[in-house]
Parts: sequence; C-alpha cells; structure tokens
Amino acid sequence: MKLKDIVENLSLDVLTNFEDKEVTGVYISDMLSDVMSNAQAGNLWVTIQTHKNIVAAANLIDISAVIVSQGTKVPDETIELANRYNVVILNTNDSTFTLSGKLYQLGIK
Repeated sequence: MKLKDIVENLSLDVLTNFEDKEVTGVYISDMLSDVMSNAQAGNLWVTIQTHKNIVAAANLIDISAVIVSQGTKVPDETIELANRYNVVILNTNDSTFTLSGKLYQLGIK
C-alpha cells in the first residue's frame, strides 16, 4: 500500500516533506534499540518518541514513515532534521492502540 493512501484514509497530519513510499508493514515501539533491531525497511514506525534520535533510527532502517501517536508534539529541531534526511514524520491524535486497529483494518500488518 502507498503511504499517500494511508495518510488520506487515516487523516494523518504530515509534519515534514512528503515522499510517497511503499509501506510493507508496521512496527510499534517506543524503544529505539528495539526498532533498530527488529523493524524492517518499508515499515511504518508508530511511536510517541519525538526526539532527534528517531530520525537517525528511521533513516538507518529505511522506514517508510514515523507516525507519532497520541497527538504528541514533535519539536521543530526533529522536523528540521527529518527534512534534511528525507524522513517522513506524521502525527495523529489517535492512541497507539486505536491507530494500530485502523492500520490493521487497512490491511497493514
């Protein structure tokens, strides 16, 4: 599924430069070490983390996009770094649990 379709279906807020990518799955974790060890290239990464290190982890793995849940505000410095490294960051007011159910209904597992 294309990232653009997910953004439209779930009414996600795009916080960074947007590049439409293929999404191959989803990984949910707030631990960077867990994401770096277990997430796959092409995954969406759902987290409440917003510090600059999420950009490095997402870039390392080639994550399709980072979705920050629970309406957590992403600092400007994180957005600027994400734009520099072409990491897409999205935001939603949905809880991580609610968002995971919506992603599952779209067929993303």
